[in-house]
Amino acid sequence: MNRIAMLLAVVAIVMAAVADAPAPARAEDRFDITVLSNRADLISGGDALIEIVLPAGVDPARVRVDVDGRDVTAAFGVRPNRRYIGLVTGLAERANVLTARAPDGSGASITITNHPIGGPVFAGFQVQPWICNTVANGFGPPLDAQCNVPTKYEFFYRATSGSSLQGYDPNHPASDVSMTTTDQGRTVPFIVRRETGVIDRGWYSIAVLFDPTQPWVAWAPQAGWNGKISWSFGGSSTSDHYQRNPPSVLNTERLGAGFMVAAGSLNTHGQNNNDVVSSETVMMIKERIIEQYGQVRYVIGDGCSGGAILQHMLANAYPGLIDGIQPSCSFPDSRTTGLESVDCSLLLRYFRNTSPQLWLVEAQRGAVSGHPSESTCIAWVDVFAFDQTANPSNGCGGSPNEPWVYHADTNPEGERCTSVDYAIAVWGRRDPDLQGSIERQIGRGFGRNPYSNEGVQYGRHALMSGEILPEQFVDLNAKIGGRDIDYNWIPQRTSGDRTGSSIAYGTGRVNDAVRLDRVPIIDLRGHDNEEIHTDINSYIMRQRLLEANGHTDNHVMFIAQTPLVLPPSVTAEAFSLMDQWLANIEADTSNDPREVKVVRNKPAGAVDSCYIGTEKVTDQSKCRPLFPYFGTTRIAAGGPLANDVMKCELTPLNRLDYLPVTFTDEQWAQLQAAFPTGVCDFNRPPVNGQLSAEWVTFMDGLGIGRPLGPPPVATAIAPLPDLTVTSVSLSSSKLTGGDPLTFTAVITNAAAGVASNVAVRFLVDGAPLGAEQSIAQLAGGASRTLTAQWSAKDQNGTHTVEVAVDPANTIPELDETNNRATKTFAVQGGKVQ
Repeated sequence: MNRIAMLLAVVAIVMAAVADAPAPARAEDRFDITVLSNRADLISGGDALIEIVLPAGVDPARVRVDVDGRDVTAAFGVRPNRRYIGLVTGLAERANVLTARAPDGSGASITITNHPIGGPVFAGFQVQPWICNTVANGFGPPLDAQCNVPTKYEFFYRATSGSSLQGYDPNHPASDVSMTTTDQGRTVPFIVRRETGVIDRGWYSIAVLFDPTQPWVAWAPQAGWNGKISWSFGGSSTSDHYQRNPPSVLNTERLGAGFMVAAGSLNTHGQNNNDVVSSETVMMIKERIIEQYGQVRYVIGDGCSGGAILQHMLANAYPGLIDGIQPSCSFPDSRTTGLESVDCSLLLRYFRNTSPQLWLVEAQRGAVSGHPSESTCIAWVDVFAFDQTANPSNGCGGSPNEPWVYHADTNPEGERCTSVDYAIAVWGRRDPDLQGSIERQIGRGFGRNPYSNEGVQYGRHALMSGEILPEQFVDLNAKIGGRDIDYNWIPQRTSGDRTGSSIAYGTGRVNDAVRLDRVPIIDLRGHDNEEIHTDINSYIMRQRLLEANGHTDNHVMFIAQTPLVLPPSVTAEAFSLMDQWLANIEADTSNDPREVKVVRNKPAGAVDSCYIGTEKVTDQSKCRPLFPYFGTTRIAAGGPLANDVMKCELTPLNRLDYLPVTFTDEQWAQLQAAFPTGVCDFNRPPVNGQLSAEWVTFMDGLGIGRPLGPPPVATAIAPLPDLTVTSVSLSSSKLTGGDPLTFTAVITNAAAGVASNVAVRFLVDGAPLGAEQSIAQLAGGASRTLTAQWSAKDQNGTHTVEVAVDPANTIPELDETNNRATKTFAVQGGKVQ
């Protein structure tokens, strides 16, 4: 799909500087409040790290901070980095208004929306059941249904005589702790603390150099941390309902250099193939890191296969969570990758059971699948069984015999295990006009599935190149069939859910790469065209980058003959280059867009390279012949290199489109029967194709995705006024006949804030005197004189005149106790006393 239109407006998520950096530039004449932990509307766990920027001349010691009236001033202070920062705790699970004010009432406020530590925050409805494994992990029973447990801290160290980590007891310190020098030149004991806990219902782990004899707070991290995070993403693909363990974070090399290493079980695609939940988990763990350890300079991702999918998806759909990615054995996303796994299940069924006599030559079977042989299809179906992510009864990560798992005959109301049902918050339920008998019976639709092979001409390239015969092409497309909503084979093609297609593109589940130009990408490819992790996937991603952004300058490929993953030395080289690349971007203080900085700050060594033996070769004329790439089932069917068409627009069959290939009338009639609605027109955008939105929330309901829009910002609060009645006087002490008595009052605003629509009322002996008067605006320090008349005729006796400013207390003031003044006088014998 060509993407000529560019995204017109994007929300930049600017990563904050490391905690000990100088205070940022600021407007000197106003307050500002920044939630450092996360977006203010996506906070979780009841706490938030907050910076209050004070105007020049405001004494921090005289600032008051509250949350919905609760005083939290004690949480704040001027920190060693010269910034006024505090960790606010006790936030309610709702919108909380934090307000900071100076003595004159000026200040700012911001609304902080706090969510449960178990989620969800933006990922929407959480699948059930969710089976905790806290007991098996030694944490005891969970505290609640979201598997929460108390956080655990463990220490490890590297001995002077060894290279691996071993347990360390802070109460009985080892005597043979080695030292390490970080990439910042800080030499510290090689002691690592690993934090383990539960966030968003999944396990997380954080490891970092940590001296247990020294304090660590967010505004003063220990010297061993360089402010950077290495984040591991795991592979495979499963719609798992079981709480699994995260990848190991005890990476000695990276920890010793000063990196923090983080991982979450829900960041393993083989435990959670809902990339929206994975994104939410990264955000929540990262918030935890910022609040407990300090601000992050940048995050580097790595991971193979499903881990590569998650990196690509997070970086594009939720920009700012991760700053540089190193996908290995990569795929661009789950949805378009899944097209081939289901296609392969259909092709293998056809080759083996339907017309095996026509397909005795393996090379022909491979050509139809887009590969040198059919081994890739065999790997998808027989080895990895990834096509089963579309099977609703596959066990949901456990046994298919679990009583809660869906089975059409025995448990139609059970939990379905497909990837779309697992992400039901994203996809929503099928509309009534598409529902089958089981859905109508149980009163709800199944998850919308965007998979479609309607109009797909399997093997078209092979036909046009002469690799297969018209007879084979016709028989294949007439008999390959499709899959129904329960993954049963059906003789007709699968049409695909049109609303599902709209969701796939609009919410970014098909990775359109429109924001991937904001991140450096080093694609690490172990050369392979035999199993599922084929080289073509790196070129698919590159093509999408080209179509979305007009260039691929931020995309670098390293490839070697080692299967699946690259040698450790090459991986280490790539990591070092990525670190340098991001450091260069960090040092670029220009106001240019992030994507411009990414290209401008690319290191010299970050170029496409192949490894021939131990030699790094950058001459692509030498690399290309040694590392060929092929296609996919859909590319082999005439689809684009971007491989991003979930459901194609159709066009009528036309014999002229196949010339010089010709068909007999009988064959043509078979093709017409196979494609009653037409064949794919890949010159047109896919059905409901559109540019994706960023930072989409699914909290509004199943299948309802909505862009969050810009993050909340603070609202300035003007200084408060202080309204007083500074004097009350009478016009005369002698009355003649029925002359009225004139009262005069001076109304003063004794503070800096402006007061508008100021009401003033005169009263005599408690009774209002005439109509309430009004002052349209009273500036700070200004005064206004008002008068009122009162007839003293026949009013002998003692009286009291009272002047009240803002009598209904509708105007917030610094002091609400000085709004009234009185004067007592007597009338006797025509005289005022």
